[in-house]
Amino acid sequence: MTKEKSKVKIIPLGGLDEIGKNMTAFEYEDEIIIVDCGVAFPEDDMLGVDLVIPDITYLIKNAEKVKGFLFTHGHEDHIGAVPYVLREVNAPIYATKLTMGLIQNKLKEHDLDNKVKKHVINPGKSVNFKNFKVEFIRTNHSIADSVALAIHTPCGVIVHTGDFKVDFTPVGDAEPIDLTKFAELGKEGVLALMADSTNVERKGYTMSEKTVGETFDNIFAQSARNRIIITTFASNVHRIQQIINCAIKYKRKVAVMGRSMVNVINTAIELEYLQIPDGMMIDITEIKNYSDHEVVVLVTGSQGQPMSALSRIAHSENKQLEVKAGDIVVFSSTPVPGNERTIAKLINELYKKGVEVIKDDTHVSGHACQEELKLIYTLLKPKFFIPAHGEYRHQKIHADLVKSLGMDSRNIFIMQIGEVLELDSKTAKVAGAVPSGQVFIDGLGVGDVGNIVLRDRKHLSQDGLIIIVLAVDKECQVVSGPDIISRGFVYVRESENLMVEVKDLIQDTVSEWSASGNTEWHWIKNTLKDELKEFIWEKTRRNPMILPIIMEV
Repeated sequence: MTKEKSKVKIIPLGGLDEIGKNMTAFEYEDEIIIVDCGVAFPEDDMLGVDLVIPDITYLIKNAEKVKGFLFTHGHEDHIGAVPYVLREVNAPIYATKLTMGLIQNKLKEHDLDNKVKKHVINPGKSVNFKNFKVEFIRTNHSIADSVALAIHTPCGVIVHTGDFKVDFTPVGDAEPIDLTKFAELGKEGVLALMADSTNVERKGYTMSEKTVGETFDNIFAQSARNRIIITTFASNVHRIQQIINCAIKYKRKVAVMGRSMVNVINTAIELEYLQIPDGMMIDITEIKNYSDHEVVVLVTGSQGQPMSALSRIAHSENKQLEVKAGDIVVFSSTPVPGNERTIAKLINELYKKGVEVIKDDTHVSGHACQEELKLIYTLLKPKFFIPAHGEYRHQKIHADLVKSLGMDSRNIFIMQIGEVLELDSKTAKVAGAVPSGQVFIDGLGVGDVGNIVLRDRKHLSQDGLIIIVLAVDKECQVVSGPDIISRGFVYVRESENLMVEVKDLIQDTVSEWSASGNTEWHWIKNTLKDELKEFIWEKTRRNPMILPIIMEV
């Protein structure tokens, strides 16, 4: 590393005081490296929005400094924004094998695969830049190939844990978290630690992934005559492997429904992260050829998403599969905060179909609880601490936890996205901020859905729309119309009296234009909108969007 000259900057662009869209920039002089590039999912008031990504205005402004994107693991909240961000800031990407495979699927979908340099980095290996050296450290999480990153800078080592837990008995060929490396870094000295705060409210330790396998075995054993349908996070390859292991043991074929589940399983098979015997997998269209006790179906929809595979089959909207009395549906997940009501509605629908729903002891978290967080902190013994990956309460509880281990509160920074933390080998302080926030994705567009568009969508959803169409000549005399189109406001045929009154008002307003000789269309349209708005509010106590269309003939 070069001799310390300047301060290193930590700039979180997402993932603090929120769940999702994890992204952090590390800057030293003329270099910036980015850790993770994730999405968040829209809230209820974000009408028509598909995804939310971080505001990368600062990165676009400093694009020549950006030397690489490094990834801790392959979950959507860490990789989902990649195709949108790389359109604007194209730099090499560095990730472990499975993470890279999942990223590559996204790049292909957006026609970017051949436009981006990709480097697969194995745990235990490093990436060298001019001012940074980044070590990939093996961890455990609810997806294979997860890593923490040790970022060596001229000012000291910064450790970013990514999402992690301590699992001494991981599934399959996976290895336990590399605690030895964490201990070595602690002995050498760690400047700062950014640590996962998601599960900080839970005391004790997170259960091993293997415990879920035991639960699945019991479900399969006790459901010898039933069809089994299991929904889980598509990216949880270890969970899928355990389901397949049970299917092998109990002689069931495995069918898959849901685009994300199909994509992840195909990628995991191709990269040899899933071990599946030949002939084990069948197409969903083939399940009709098997008895109920001969199949298990893996589906997306564990969060109750309306368009997911499970939701569609529960509502009889899928031609290949429909749930029926006697089916066993297993939810192998916990609700993401905010999804509880949606999931409850889906479960109610399943019960109406006579389905047995199992959701107890079928999931373990991929995030560290308090004792695991204490372990990592104690091994690293950092000078400064930044609680990451969580809402404010998670950050605050994590800060208090670290205080209880002896850290001076002046060395703990509960940051907001956009804030800039400057560090040298001895000091750290928040020094200003960069542009930050949310960018809304609708379809394949980027940033074309702003607050004004969302406001209009909310207005339309609540009050509807009235379109006024009329044609006038050069003297402002009405040639045809007015025609009134109502959408989401009133049904015209059932509101004839109101429509007659609206037309009369328009005719009166047009007559006033003609008499005044005013032919400024902007003024005329605004006057018509104001008159109609006031009239409709008096008559209905509703405020639809009003669009006048005036054509001169």
